[in-house]
Amino acid sequence: MIQNIILDVDGTLWDTTEVVAKAWNEAIADKGTSSVKTTAAKLKNLFGKPVNIIAKELFTDVDEESMRMELMDLCCLYEHKALEQTTDCLLFDGVASTLQELAGQGIRLFIVSNCQSGYIELFMQKNQLESIIQDKECFGDTGLSKGQNIALVMRRQQLNPKETIYVGDTLGDAQASAEAGIPFAFAEYGFGSVEDPAWRLSRFCEVKDLVQ
Repeated sequence: MIQNIILDVDGTLWDTTEVVAKAWNEAIADKGTSSVKTTAAKLKNLFGKPVNIIAKELFTDVDEESMRMELMDLCCLYEHKALEQTTDCLLFDGVASTLQELAGQGIRLFIVSNCQSGYIELFMQKNQLESIIQDKECFGDTGLSKGQNIALVMRRQQLNPKETIYVGDTLGDAQASAEAGIPFAFAEYGFGSVEDPAWRLSRFCEVKDLVQ
């Protein structure tokens, strides 16, 4: 029986791509080291990857990695501010109520993402979820792959693999779940495509069916 759910963020719990695209374009213009412009559609193909990979794939006109990462850091700074300030609800339908219901049933909830440091904290604060997310980990804090970070949380929290699943929306999420040795639930409403996951979710609220 599933007792523990580890969650991806972007494309699984919320969609920030419109807000982030605008913020990143402002950062890129202010920095002046790249002529790239991004869009929400482009970001949906990039989100879920580690930030250094996103920088390499997005800033194709910047040769030096150090310059790409300086620009990426500025984009993340502008992004954080924009997400703090937006009054739009960016969560997918039913996310907040479903998470609250699961927590009320005793299901333990965790977040693991390839995002930058501070992003998960911003997500939780923005959506008043700090009290029900029991642990978190990200690439920005550890430099580890998503699969390694899932395994890290599982060791830290002493989670039984037979009672734990990972919920995400990309092939990379599915691969990370396999690396950590736990089943994968595919949020097919998100940004990616996955063949033969253990479960498919057409809406986030369907995750409740997996624990019953």
